[in-house]
Amino acid sequence: MDTLILSRLQFAANMSFHILFPTITIAMCWLLLFFRIRVMATKSDGLTTAASDAWEEAYYFWTKVFALTFALGVVSGITMSFQFGTNWPGFMEKTGNISGPLLGYEVLTAFFLEATFLGIMLFGRNRVSPRVHLLATVMVAVGTTMSAFWILSLDSWMQTPAGYEIIDGKFFATDWFAVVFNPSFPYRFGHMLLASLLTASFLMAGLSAWQIIKGTATAGTRKALHTAIIAASIAIPLQILMGDAHGLNTLKHQPAKIAAIEGIWHTEKGAPLTLFGFPSEKEKKTLYAIEIPKAASLILLHDAEGEIKGLNEFEGKHPPVAPVFWAFRIMVGLGFLMLAVAWSSAWTLLRNKKILAKSQLYLLAAMTFSGWVATLAGWYVTEIGRQPYIVYGLLKTADVVTQHSSPMVMVTFVTYLAVYLMLLAAYIGVLKYMAEHPPKLPDANMISLPPSIHLQGA
Repeated sequence: MDTLILSRLQFAANMSFHILFPTITIAMCWLLLFFRIRVMATKSDGLTTAASDAWEEAYYFWTKVFALTFALGVVSGITMSFQFGTNWPGFMEKTGNISGPLLGYEVLTAFFLEATFLGIMLFGRNRVSPRVHLLATVMVAVGTTMSAFWILSLDSWMQTPAGYEIIDGKFFATDWFAVVFNPSFPYRFGHMLLASLLTASFLMAGLSAWQIIKGTATAGTRKALHTAIIAASIAIPLQILMGDAHGLNTLKHQPAKIAAIEGIWHTEKGAPLTLFGFPSEKEKKTLYAIEIPKAASLILLHDAEGEIKGLNEFEGKHPPVAPVFWAFRIMVGLGFLMLAVAWSSAWTLLRNKKILAKSQLYLLAAMTFSGWVATLAGWYVTEIGRQPYIVYGLLKTADVVTQHSSPMVMVTFVTYLAVYLMLLAAYIGVLKYMAEHPPKLPDANMISLPPSIHLQGA
Protein backbone atom coordinates (compact mmCIF):
# COMPACT_ATOMS: atom_id res chain seq x y z
CA MET A 1 0.00 0.00 0.00
CA ASP A 2 1.29 3.44 -0.92
CA THR A 3 1.41 6.56 1.24
CA LEU A 4 -1.95 7.83 -0.02
CA ILE A 5 -3.86 4.67 0.91
CA LEU A 6 -2.11 4.39 4.29
CA SER A 7 -2.73 8.05 5.11
CA ARG A 8 -6.39 7.66 4.24
CA LEU A 9 -6.63 4.53 6.39
CA GLN A 10 -4.91 6.29 9.28
CA PHE A 11 -7.23 9.28 9.05
CA ALA A 12 -10.23 6.95 8.84
CA ALA A 13 -9.04 5.05 11.94
CA ASN A 14 -8.51 8.27 13.89
CA MET A 15 -11.80 9.78 12.82
CA SER A 16 -13.73 6.54 13.33
CA PHE A 17 -12.52 6.41 16.93
CA HIS A 18 -12.96 10.12 17.63
CA ILE A 19 -16.47 10.45 16.20
CA LEU A 20 -17.80 7.80 18.59
CA PHE A 21 -17.56 10.11 21.58
CA PRO A 22 -18.88 13.47 20.32
CA THR A 23 -21.75 11.50 18.80
CA ILE A 24 -22.75 10.62 22.35
CA THR A 25 -21.92 13.85 24.19
CA ILE A 26 -23.62 16.26 21.76
CA ALA A 27 -27.09 14.93 22.60
CA MET A 28 -26.44 13.42 26.02
CA CYS A 29 -25.88 16.83 27.55
CA TRP A 30 -29.36 17.89 26.40
CA LEU A 31 -30.77 14.74 28.01
CA LEU A 32 -28.90 15.67 31.20
CA LEU A 33 -30.43 19.13 31.00
CA PHE A 34 -33.86 17.49 30.85
CA PHE A 35 -32.97 15.46 33.97
CA ARG A 36 -31.83 18.65 35.75
CA ILE A 37 -35.09 20.42 34.88
CA ARG A 38 -37.11 17.44 36.14
CA VAL A 39 -35.17 17.48 39.43
CA MET A 40 -36.14 21.08 40.02
CA ALA A 41 -39.71 20.65 38.76
CA THR A 42 -40.48 17.68 41.04
CA LYS A 43 -39.32 19.33 44.24
CA SER A 44 -42.14 20.38 46.56
CA ASP A 45 -41.62 23.82 48.14
CA GLY A 46 -37.88 23.40 47.68
CA LEU A 47 -37.86 20.02 49.43
CA THR A 48 -36.89 16.78 47.69
CA THR A 49 -39.51 14.17 46.85
CA ALA A 50 -39.20 10.56 45.73
CA ALA A 51 -39.52 11.71 42.13
CA SER A 52 -36.86 14.42 42.44
CA ASP A 53 -34.50 11.94 44.11
CA ALA A 54 -35.01 9.52 41.20
CA TRP A 55 -34.25 12.22 38.62
CA GLU A 56 -31.22 13.26 40.68
CA GLU A 57 -29.93 9.69 40.63
CA ALA A 58 -30.35 9.58 36.85
CA TYR A 59 -28.50 12.89 36.47
CA TYR A 60 -25.68 11.84 38.81
CA PHE A 61 -25.06 8.51 37.05
CA TRP A 62 -25.19 9.88 33.52
CA THR A 63 -22.97 12.87 34.25
CA LYS A 64 -20.27 10.32 35.09
CA VAL A 65 -20.84 8.60 31.75
CA PHE A 66 -20.78 12.00 30.06
CA ALA A 67 -17.50 12.97 31.75
CA LEU A 68 -15.79 9.73 30.71
CA THR A 69 -17.04 10.09 27.13
CA PHE A 70 -16.14 13.78 26.95
CA ALA A 71 -12.59 13.08 28.12
CA LEU A 72 -11.99 10.48 25.41
CA GLY A 73 -13.50 12.79 22.82
CA VAL A 74 -11.11 15.60 23.74
CA VAL A 75 -8.03 13.37 23.77
CA SER A 76 -8.83 11.70 20.45
CA GLY A 77 -9.69 15.07 18.92
CA ILE A 78 -6.19 16.40 19.58
CA THR A 79 -4.62 13.76 17.34
CA MET A 80 -7.01 14.77 14.56
CA SER A 81 -5.51 18.25 14.37
CA PHE A 82 -1.98 16.82 14.23
CA GLN A 83 -2.83 14.79 11.16
CA PHE A 84 -3.59 17.84 9.07
CA GLY A 85 0.07 18.74 9.38
CA THR A 86 1.66 15.29 9.40
CA ASN A 87 -0.38 13.48 6.76
CA TRP A 88 -2.20 16.17 4.80
CA PRO A 89 0.03 19.27 4.65
CA GLY A 90 -1.25 20.16 1.19
CA PHE A 91 -4.79 20.45 2.50
CA MET A 92 -3.92 23.17 5.01
CA GLU A 93 -1.61 24.86 2.52
CA LYS A 94 -4.37 25.16 -0.09
CA THR A 95 -7.51 25.50 2.04
CA GLY A 96 -6.08 26.89 5.28
CA ASN A 97 -7.56 30.34 4.67
CA ILE A 98 -11.01 28.75 5.03
CA SER A 99 -10.51 25.62 7.14
CA GLY A 100 -8.24 27.37 9.67
CA PRO A 101 -10.77 30.02 10.78
CA LEU A 102 -13.61 27.49 10.94
CA LEU A 103 -11.56 25.23 13.21
CA GLY A 104 -10.54 28.27 15.24
CA TYR A 105 -14.15 29.33 15.71
CA GLU A 106 -14.90 25.85 17.06
CA VAL A 107 -12.24 26.29 19.74
CA LEU A 108 -13.25 29.85 20.64
CA THR A 109 -17.02 29.38 20.79
CA ALA A 110 -17.39 25.75 21.80
CA PHE A 111 -14.34 24.37 23.60
CA PHE A 112 -13.89 27.37 25.87
CA LEU A 113 -17.60 27.33 26.73
CA GLU A 114 -17.45 23.64 27.61
CA ALA A 115 -14.21 23.98 29.57
CA THR A 116 -15.56 26.94 31.57
CA PHE A 117 -18.79 25.33 32.74
CA LEU A 118 -17.98 21.60 32.72
CA GLY A 119 -16.43 21.68 36.20
CA ILE A 120 -19.49 23.38 37.65
CA MET A 121 -21.77 20.90 35.94
CA LEU A 122 -19.83 17.87 37.20
CA PHE A 123 -18.87 19.02 40.71
CA GLY A 124 -21.16 21.94 41.49
CA ARG A 125 -24.12 20.01 42.86
CA ASN A 126 -24.84 21.36 46.37
CA ARG A 127 -21.90 23.77 46.01
CA VAL A 128 -23.68 26.32 43.85
CA SER A 129 -27.33 27.29 43.69
CA PRO A 130 -29.69 25.06 41.66
CA ARG A 131 -30.11 27.82 39.08
CA VAL A 132 -26.34 28.21 38.59
CA HIS A 133 -25.99 24.44 38.27
CA LEU A 134 -28.81 24.42 35.70
CA LEU A 135 -27.11 27.27 33.81
CA ALA A 136 -23.83 25.33 33.74
CA THR A 137 -25.61 22.34 32.21
CA VAL A 138 -27.22 24.61 29.60
CA MET A 139 -23.86 26.15 28.68
CA VAL A 140 -22.15 22.77 28.26
CA ALA A 141 -25.04 21.55 26.09
CA VAL A 142 -24.81 24.68 23.93
CA GLY A 143 -21.04 24.24 23.72
CA THR A 144 -21.24 20.65 22.47
CA THR A 145 -23.76 21.69 19.83
CA MET A 146 -21.64 24.66 18.73
CA SER A 147 -18.68 22.31 18.33
CA ALA A 148 -20.73 20.15 15.98
CA PHE A 149 -21.89 23.29 14.15
CA TRP A 150 -18.39 24.45 13.17
CA ILE A 151 -16.93 21.03 12.42
CA LEU A 152 -19.88 20.10 10.21
CA SER A 153 -19.74 23.48 8.52
CA LEU A 154 -16.17 22.76 7.43
CA ASP A 155 -16.93 19.19 6.40
CA SER A 156 -20.00 20.34 4.47
CA TRP A 157 -17.96 23.02 2.72
CA MET A 158 -15.54 20.31 1.58
CA GLN A 159 -18.54 18.42 0.18
CA THR A 160 -20.34 21.41 -1.41
CA PRO A 161 -17.84 24.31 -1.60
CA ALA A 162 -19.30 27.81 -1.82
CA GLY A 163 -18.30 31.42 -1.16
CA TYR A 164 -14.68 31.03 -2.33
CA GLU A 165 -12.23 32.02 -5.00
CA ILE A 166 -9.00 30.28 -6.00
CA ILE A 167 -5.84 32.38 -6.42
CA ASP A 168 -2.55 30.65 -7.28
CA GLY A 169 -4.03 27.30 -6.29
CA LYS A 170 -5.16 28.51 -2.84
CA PHE A 171 -8.72 28.99 -1.60
CA PHE A 172 -9.85 32.35 -0.24
CA ALA A 173 -13.24 33.22 1.23
CA THR A 174 -15.30 35.77 -0.66
CA ASP A 175 -18.49 35.30 1.37
CA TRP A 176 -18.21 33.81 4.85
CA PHE A 177 -21.97 33.38 5.16
CA ALA A 178 -21.92 31.24 1.99
CA VAL A 179 -18.92 29.32 3.30
CA VAL A 180 -20.53 28.49 6.66
CA PHE A 181 -24.08 27.91 5.39
CA ASN A 182 -23.07 26.06 2.24
CA PRO A 183 -25.71 24.06 0.29
CA SER A 184 -25.36 20.76 2.21
CA PHE A 185 -24.73 22.17 5.71
CA PRO A 186 -28.34 22.42 7.00
CA TYR A 187 -29.06 18.81 6.01
CA ARG A 188 -25.77 17.46 7.32
CA PHE A 189 -26.05 19.37 10.61
CA GLY A 190 -29.63 18.23 11.23
CA HIS A 191 -28.77 14.67 10.25
CA MET A 192 -25.85 14.62 12.71
CA LEU A 193 -27.81 16.08 15.63
CA LEU A 194 -30.51 13.45 15.20
CA ALA A 195 -27.86 10.73 14.84
CA SER A 196 -26.35 11.92 18.13
CA LEU A 197 -29.73 11.84 19.86
CA LEU A 198 -30.32 8.28 18.65
CA THR A 199 -26.81 7.17 19.66
CA ALA A 200 -27.13 8.67 23.14
CA SER A 201 -30.68 7.37 23.57
CA PHE A 202 -29.82 3.79 22.68
CA LEU A 203 -26.70 3.90 24.87
CA MET A 204 -28.82 5.15 27.77
CA ALA A 205 -31.60 2.63 27.11
CA GLY A 206 -29.15 -0.24 26.66
CA LEU A 207 -27.17 0.39 29.84
CA SER A 208 -30.35 0.99 31.82
CA ALA A 209 -31.84 -2.27 30.51
CA TRP A 210 -28.63 -4.07 31.50
CA GLN A 211 -28.91 -2.65 35.03
CA ILE A 212 -32.46 -3.97 35.32
CA ILE A 213 -31.35 -7.39 34.04
CA LYS A 214 -28.46 -7.50 36.54
CA GLY A 215 -30.58 -6.28 39.43
CA THR A 216 -28.56 -3.08 39.98
CA ALA A 217 -31.26 -0.66 38.82
CA THR A 218 -32.39 2.29 40.91
CA ALA A 219 -35.41 4.54 40.57
CA GLY A 220 -33.19 6.80 38.45
CA THR A 221 -32.43 3.90 36.10
CA ARG A 222 -36.08 3.57 35.14
CA LYS A 223 -36.40 7.32 34.62
CA ALA A 224 -33.42 7.23 32.26
CA LEU A 225 -34.74 4.16 30.42
CA HIS A 226 -38.16 5.69 29.78
CA THR A 227 -36.66 9.03 28.71
CA ALA A 228 -34.29 7.33 26.27
CA ILE A 229 -37.02 5.20 24.69
CA ILE A 230 -39.34 8.17 24.18
CA ALA A 231 -36.50 10.29 22.77
CA ALA A 232 -35.52 7.55 20.32
CA SER A 233 -39.15 6.98 19.30
CA ILE A 234 -39.49 10.65 18.36
CA ALA A 235 -36.04 11.03 16.77
CA ILE A 236 -35.99 8.04 14.42
CA PRO A 237 -38.91 9.05 12.14
CA LEU A 238 -37.49 12.59 12.03
CA GLN A 239 -34.13 11.09 11.04
CA ILE A 240 -35.74 9.15 8.20
CA LEU A 241 -37.31 12.34 6.87
CA MET A 242 -34.05 14.26 7.27
CA GLY A 243 -32.15 11.48 5.52
CA ASP A 244 -34.51 11.65 2.58
CA ALA A 245 -34.03 15.43 2.29
CA HIS A 246 -30.26 14.99 2.62
CA GLY A 247 -30.34 12.40 -0.17
CA LEU A 248 -32.16 14.78 -2.51
CA ASN A 249 -29.58 17.47 -1.74
CA THR A 250 -26.77 15.01 -2.45
CA LEU A 251 -28.35 14.04 -5.77
CA LYS A 252 -28.27 17.70 -6.79
CA HIS A 253 -24.70 18.44 -5.73
CA GLN A 254 -22.93 15.05 -5.74
CA PRO A 255 -24.66 12.80 -8.30
CA ALA A 256 -21.68 10.43 -8.49
CA LYS A 257 -22.11 9.63 -4.79
CA ILE A 258 -25.79 8.81 -5.31
CA ALA A 259 -24.94 6.59 -8.29
CA ALA A 260 -22.50 4.66 -6.08
CA ILE A 261 -25.02 4.43 -3.21
CA GLU A 262 -27.68 3.02 -5.52
CA GLY A 263 -25.32 0.91 -7.63
CA ILE A 264 -26.55 2.59 -10.83
CA TRP A 265 -23.90 1.91 -13.46
CA HIS A 266 -25.55 3.40 -16.55
CA THR A 267 -27.76 6.45 -16.90
CA GLU A 268 -31.35 5.32 -17.18
CA LYS A 269 -34.92 6.43 -16.79
CA GLY A 270 -37.04 4.60 -14.27
CA ALA A 271 -33.97 3.36 -12.37
CA PRO A 272 -34.62 0.41 -10.04
CA LEU A 273 -33.87 0.43 -6.32
CA THR A 274 -31.26 -2.22 -5.53
CA LEU A 275 -31.94 -3.70 -2.11
CA PHE A 276 -28.98 -6.10 -2.07
CA GLY A 277 -26.27 -7.17 -4.43
CA PHE A 278 -22.53 -7.29 -4.99
CA PRO A 279 -21.18 -4.28 -6.92
CA SER A 280 -18.40 -5.20 -9.36
CA GLU A 281 -16.39 -2.31 -10.79
CA LYS A 282 -14.61 -4.76 -13.06
CA GLU A 283 -17.85 -5.86 -14.73
CA LYS A 284 -19.57 -2.48 -14.17
CA LYS A 285 -22.71 -4.03 -12.75
CA THR A 286 -24.21 -5.24 -9.49
CA LEU A 287 -24.13 -9.01 -9.35
CA TYR A 288 -27.06 -11.02 -7.94
CA ALA A 289 -29.04 -7.80 -7.48
CA ILE A 290 -32.42 -7.82 -5.79
CA GLU A 291 -34.27 -4.84 -7.25
CA ILE A 292 -37.55 -2.96 -7.02
CA PRO A 293 -38.35 -1.64 -10.51
CA LYS A 294 -38.37 2.17 -10.88
CA ALA A 295 -38.21 2.69 -7.11
CA ALA A 296 -34.89 4.62 -7.13
CA SER A 297 -36.28 7.18 -9.56
CA LEU A 298 -39.49 7.40 -7.54
CA ILE A 299 -37.65 7.98 -4.24
CA LEU A 300 -34.96 10.35 -5.54
CA LEU A 301 -36.91 12.28 -8.16
CA HIS A 302 -40.49 11.59 -7.04
CA ASP A 303 -41.05 10.46 -10.62
CA ALA A 304 -41.13 6.78 -11.55
CA GLU A 305 -39.78 7.61 -15.02
CA GLY A 306 -37.16 10.12 -13.83
CA GLU A 307 -33.63 9.86 -15.20
CA ILE A 308 -30.74 9.19 -12.83
CA LYS A 309 -27.15 9.57 -13.97
CA GLY A 310 -25.10 6.39 -13.79
CA LEU A 311 -21.46 5.87 -12.87
CA ASN A 312 -20.61 5.78 -16.58
CA GLU A 313 -21.08 9.58 -16.56
CA PHE A 314 -18.26 9.99 -14.02
CA GLU A 315 -15.47 7.80 -15.33
CA GLY A 316 -12.40 8.34 -13.13
CA LYS A 317 -14.34 10.77 -10.93
CA HIS A 318 -16.58 8.51 -8.86
CA PRO A 319 -15.89 6.92 -5.48
CA PRO A 320 -15.18 3.23 -4.88
CA VAL A 321 -18.62 1.70 -5.23
CA ALA A 322 -18.73 -1.31 -2.90
CA PRO A 323 -17.85 0.48 0.40
CA VAL A 324 -20.37 3.26 -0.25
CA PHE A 325 -23.05 0.81 -1.44
CA TRP A 326 -22.78 -1.45 1.61
CA ALA A 327 -22.24 1.28 4.23
CA PHE A 328 -25.45 2.96 3.12
CA ARG A 329 -27.44 -0.27 3.50
CA ILE A 330 -26.00 -0.90 6.95
CA MET A 331 -27.00 2.61 8.01
CA VAL A 332 -30.54 2.34 6.63
CA GLY A 333 -31.04 -1.20 7.91
CA LEU A 334 -30.01 -0.20 11.43
CA GLY A 335 -32.25 2.85 11.21
CA PHE A 336 -35.34 0.76 10.56
CA LEU A 337 -34.30 -1.73 13.27
CA MET A 338 -34.02 1.20 15.70
CA LEU A 339 -37.48 2.33 14.67
CA ALA A 340 -38.96 -1.10 15.37
CA VAL A 341 -37.22 -1.49 18.73
CA ALA A 342 -37.98 2.04 19.95
CA TRP A 343 -41.63 2.01 18.93
CA SER A 344 -42.31 -1.49 20.25
CA SER A 345 -40.67 -0.58 23.57
CA ALA A 346 -42.60 2.68 23.81
CA TRP A 347 -45.87 0.87 23.04
CA THR A 348 -45.16 -1.67 25.79
CA LEU A 349 -44.41 1.08 28.31
CA LEU A 350 -47.68 2.81 27.48
CA ARG A 351 -49.74 -0.40 27.59
CA ASN A 352 -48.16 -2.32 30.46
CA LYS A 353 -47.71 0.36 33.08
CA LYS A 354 -44.08 1.06 32.26
CA ILE A 355 -42.87 -2.53 32.50
CA LEU A 356 -40.79 -4.08 29.68
CA ALA A 357 -40.60 -7.79 29.01
CA LYS A 358 -37.28 -9.48 29.69
CA SER A 359 -36.81 -10.19 25.98
CA GLN A 360 -37.20 -6.47 25.26
CA LEU A 361 -34.63 -5.62 27.92
CA TYR A 362 -32.12 -8.00 26.35
CA LEU A 363 -32.84 -6.55 22.90
CA LEU A 364 -32.24 -3.02 24.17
CA ALA A 365 -29.02 -4.15 25.84
CA ALA A 366 -27.89 -5.71 22.56
CA MET A 367 -28.64 -2.40 20.80
CA THR A 368 -26.55 -0.33 23.24
CA PHE A 369 -23.95 0.64 20.64
CA SER A 370 -26.14 0.41 17.54
CA GLY A 371 -25.96 4.19 17.17
CA TRP A 372 -22.19 3.96 16.83
CA VAL A 373 -22.45 1.46 13.98
CA ALA A 374 -25.09 3.49 12.14
CA THR A 375 -23.14 6.73 12.58
CA LEU A 376 -19.90 5.19 11.32
CA ALA A 377 -21.69 3.69 8.33
CA GLY A 378 -23.21 7.07 7.50
CA TRP A 379 -19.86 8.80 7.87
CA TYR A 380 -18.24 6.27 5.52
CA VAL A 381 -20.94 6.97 2.94
CA THR A 382 -20.29 10.70 3.24
CA GLU A 383 -16.49 10.68 3.21
CA ILE A 384 -15.70 7.75 0.94
CA GLY A 385 -18.45 8.99 -1.36
CA ARG A 386 -16.55 12.28 -1.79
CA GLN A 387 -13.53 10.53 -3.30
CA PRO A 388 -11.38 11.03 -5.30
CA TYR A 389 -11.74 14.63 -4.09
CA ILE A 390 -10.98 16.21 -0.74
CA VAL A 391 -12.76 19.41 -1.80
CA TYR A 392 -15.46 18.06 -4.08
CA GLY A 393 -14.82 18.66 -7.76
CA LEU A 394 -11.92 21.05 -7.10
CA LEU A 395 -9.07 19.45 -5.17
CA LYS A 396 -8.10 15.79 -5.32
CA THR A 397 -7.05 13.87 -2.23
CA ALA A 398 -3.92 12.57 -3.97
CA ASP A 399 -2.71 16.16 -4.51
CA VAL A 400 -2.50 17.08 -0.82
CA VAL A 401 -1.07 13.93 0.83
CA THR A 402 2.26 13.95 2.66
CA GLN A 403 5.52 12.95 1.03
CA HIS A 404 6.50 10.68 3.94
CA SER A 405 7.50 7.13 3.06
CA SER A 406 4.84 4.45 3.30
CA PRO A 407 6.69 2.46 6.03
CA MET A 408 6.71 5.56 8.27
CA VAL A 409 2.97 6.05 7.81
CA MET A 410 2.40 2.33 8.36
CA VAL A 411 4.13 2.48 11.76
CA THR A 412 1.98 5.38 12.97
CA PHE A 413 -1.17 3.81 11.54
CA VAL A 414 -0.61 0.50 13.36
CA THR A 415 0.32 2.32 16.58
CA TYR A 416 -2.79 4.50 16.50
CA LEU A 417 -4.95 1.48 15.76
CA ALA A 418 -3.54 -0.54 18.67
CA VAL A 419 -3.97 2.32 21.15
CA TYR A 420 -7.50 3.06 19.97
CA LEU A 421 -8.61 -0.56 20.21
CA MET A 422 -7.23 -0.72 23.75
CA LEU A 423 -8.97 2.53 24.76
CA LEU A 424 -12.24 1.42 23.18
CA ALA A 425 -12.17 -1.88 25.07
CA ALA A 426 -11.39 -0.02 28.29
CA TYR A 427 -14.24 2.46 27.70
CA ILE A 428 -16.81 -0.28 27.11
CA GLY A 429 -15.47 -2.20 30.11
CA VAL A 430 -15.81 0.84 32.39
CA LEU A 431 -19.38 1.44 31.20
CA LYS A 432 -20.24 -2.18 31.97
CA TYR A 433 -18.67 -1.89 35.43
CA MET A 434 -20.54 1.34 36.15
CA ALA A 435 -23.83 -0.24 35.11
CA GLU A 436 -23.25 -3.25 37.36
CA HIS A 437 -21.86 -1.16 40.24
CA PRO A 438 -23.74 2.15 39.99
CA PRO A 439 -22.29 4.97 42.10
CA LYS A 440 -24.44 6.02 45.03
CA LEU A 441 -25.77 9.53 45.10
CA PRO A 442 -23.81 11.36 47.82
CA ASP A 443 -25.73 12.99 50.64
CA ALA A 444 -25.69 16.77 50.37
CA ASN A 445 -24.70 17.02 54.03
CA MET A 446 -21.66 14.83 53.44
CA ILE A 447 -20.15 17.17 50.82
CA SER A 448 -17.34 19.12 52.46
CA LEU A 449 -16.65 22.76 51.68
CA PRO A 450 -13.21 24.34 51.28
CA PRO A 451 -11.73 25.69 54.56
CA SER A 452 -11.99 29.29 53.33
CA ILE A 453 -15.75 28.95 52.96
CA HIS A 454 -16.04 27.50 56.47
CA LEU A 455 -14.11 30.47 57.83
CA GLN A 456 -16.23 32.96 55.92
CA GLY A 457 -19.37 31.26 57.21
CA ALA A 458 -18.05 31.42 60.78
